[in-house]
Amino acid sequence: MDVNCIMFLLVLCSLSKLLVDASPEDENKEHLYHQVATAQYECFQKIMKDSHLKTKTIAGPVCNRTWDGWLCWDETEAGLTTEQRCPDYFKDFDPYAVASKVCTETGDWGRHPLSNRTWTNFTNCQANTTHHGTAAMTRFYLVMIGHGLSLVSLIISLGIFFHFKSLSCQRITLHKNLFLSFVLNSIITVVWLTTVVQKQGHMYNDSASCKLLMFLHLYLLSCNYFWMLCEGIYLHTLIVVAVFAEKQHLMWYYLLGWGFPLVPAVIHSIAHHCYHNDRCWVSINTSLLYIIHGPICAALVVNLFFLLNIVRVLITKLRVTHQAESSLYMRAVRATLILIPLLGIQFVLLPYKPQNPWVLEIYLYIMDILIHYQGLLVSTIFCFFNGEVQSVLRRHWNQQRMQFAGTFANADFFRSASYVASSLTEVHRCYSLESHTEHINGKSYSDIFRSDM
Repeated sequence: MDVNCIMFLLVLCSLSKLLVDASPEDENKEHLYHQVATAQYECFQKIMKDSHLKTKTIAGPVCNRTWDGWLCWDETEAGLTTEQRCPDYFKDFDPYAVASKVCTETGDWGRHPLSNRTWTNFTNCQANTTHHGTAAMTRFYLVMIGHGLSLVSLIISLGIFFHFKSLSCQRITLHKNLFLSFVLNSIITVVWLTTVVQKQGHMYNDSASCKLLMFLHLYLLSCNYFWMLCEGIYLHTLIVVAVFAEKQHLMWYYLLGWGFPLVPAVIHSIAHHCYHNDRCWVSINTSLLYIIHGPICAALVVNLFFLLNIVRVLITKLRVTHQAESSLYMRAVRATLILIPLLGIQFVLLPYKPQNPWVLEIYLYIMDILIHYQGLLVSTIFCFFNGEVQSVLRRHWNQQRMQFAGTFANADFFRSASYVASSLTEVHRCYSLESHTEHINGKSYSDIFRSDM
């Protein structure tokens, strides 16, 4: 190929780039052109390199390296059909499907039987789009159902925690804030999916509102993970370094859980506005999203360290304790493993996407369940299955049942009995906290985990 011809093509690409830049109303087309032009330029560089080398690597007739308009095809032996992944430029193309190109026996690229023009078979690229569209809608409804169930269970859990004052303690206060972060994150996620993802055209007209929604979405997402970190810090301090447990101040947890996520969210917004000010800031083709994901990943890794250290301490104490106390620590170890959804460790255990399309689809379904049903899982384990919450609800239900079933003559007796029972329960709870101080550096680990179960 002549060098002048190559230069002409490059100039033509530059002129086309200027024309596309003159149409700022269609940023998607601009990005599409940029991808195609980059791939085309890289292909022409390889063609130029091959022409300078002038070495034949395949004996007999061959089809030379060529650019078909979408993909670059390598030198191919005559009589063979070469394949490669479909381009990811277009939304209706499956990037995991395969496009093919035939090299004839004469060393020429195959032609279309009707148009008699050099042809690449992209038929398979659109064969699976219907399946992927159905899968995307299935996942969308799966996500919406997950957030709906999570919202209902979390709101009920918060109502229980706020209504029954006997449940008030530092641990429950942290649970309240974590559950509240789940609620806010679920609400903003539902709004984001139904307004931006499903109705992009409507929201894209108001870029200021859309960018504000994106800011809130990323901020509340960070808050959710940093409140998981707060739970990990509190539990680790209580169990491993229990000598300082009485000196914990919730103000630092509030600053970490609600205050610190503002920093990456603001930096991300400023960076997007200055360097990649696309509509709604939804582009994933930049590295700016690491400003948000970096601190989140760090928080998850720290929580993983806390969990492993907690298990290590418990196993160490299990080895040196008496046989009578073995069941206590075994229950504690099992309860510690249940902390995985509370601390978000599952996202560290499944960090990478597989390449196989079917395995990838299964992976996406698993991650959707882990992410969008986590609020339901956490509220179920740490509220509805919480022994302390169950005892409070059972006592309240018995009081209500006795009041409705009893006579007016016995009403005063029932109230006195329930008051005495409630008082005795609270005294026993406080006494239990003090009586187990010798087990784990002055803290009742069994009470904490038995109540969390």
